[in-house]
Amino acid sequence: MAVRTDQDSPWKEILRQYFPEAIAFFFPDLHRLIDWKKPPEFLDKEFQQLAPDTAIGKRYADLLVKVWRKRGKAMFLLLHVEVQAKPEANFAERMFVYALRIFDRFRQPAVSLAVLCDGNATWRPHRYEFSCPGTHLSFQFDTVKLLDYQAQWQGLEANRNPFATVVMAHLKAQETKRNANQRKEWKLSLIRRLYEAGYSRRDVLHLFKFIDWVMILPEGLKQAFWLELKAYEEERKVPYITSVEEIGFERGVQQGRQEGRQEERRSLVLLLLEQRVGQLPDDWRDRLSQLSLTQLEALAIALLHFSTLADLEAWLASR
Repeated sequence: MAVRTDQDSPWKEILRQYFPEAIAFFFPDLHRLIDWKKPPEFLDKEFQQLAPDTAIGKRYADLLVKVWRKRGKAMFLLLHVEVQAKPEANFAERMFVYALRIFDRFRQPAVSLAVLCDGNATWRPHRYEFSCPGTHLSFQFDTVKLLDYQAQWQGLEANRNPFATVVMAHLKAQETKRNANQRKEWKLSLIRRLYEAGYSRRDVLHLFKFIDWVMILPEGLKQAFWLELKAYEEERKVPYITSVEEIGFERGVQQGRQEGRQEERRSLVLLLLEQRVGQLPDDWRDRLSQLSLTQLEALAIALLHFSTLADLEAWLASR
């Protein structure tokens, strides 16, 4: 079965959209210490300067976030999601190096957190240590293992936190990687759950995007999936996902891939974009003309949730 090569992207997006919920789900004790009335500050540029190697390989998603304690003091959170399927030998060392660079930059320690997405139940790094004559260092950080949630499935189904859905999608993507038909059924089941649990349209679209990205289907099952989803939405009279734009985009991208014409793909994305946000100024068109094919496809998925030019500007700024 095909796999995504840029698995960090959906994780980064869902973490940014639901950051307080992510901390509440994975690290509830920490969540209670933070004043969430003050919006978190995502320090993407600062972290990229501190750890330029994070852009290489697309094996993990990192966020450096500034939050405030309830007593008013600022606090830095380094949240690392290890997306790759295989354990990394130098993981704990890399966590230490990042924490050290953050301290050197801000003169303040960061709360270091890790989410482990691999399928190895025994791999649980949480400490980096070294010793030499007269010196000993021990650095410990909090981790959660997504594999552990398999034994808590009923609790996940009953949990309204968006990250319960994220974890379920990830676990079922792992479980069904050799069974495409089973994956299609689980994908539909998880999406139906969003409606039945009463999620808002916004939440349905955001969570669908993550589910769709991690639970990729082979071409032979995509049409069947869309037809079943369309029938379900029509029955419930809530066409959040299977809009004309969604299906038109899917068909257009498939046609563009078959014909191999980059310009046709670009024109299709621009057409769909203008249907969402209105006519684009020439300087915006120039900016979009610089996007790679991978970025164009990412934009084509993201634009389904745009309503203003500001949404496009925010998306471009995050790249």
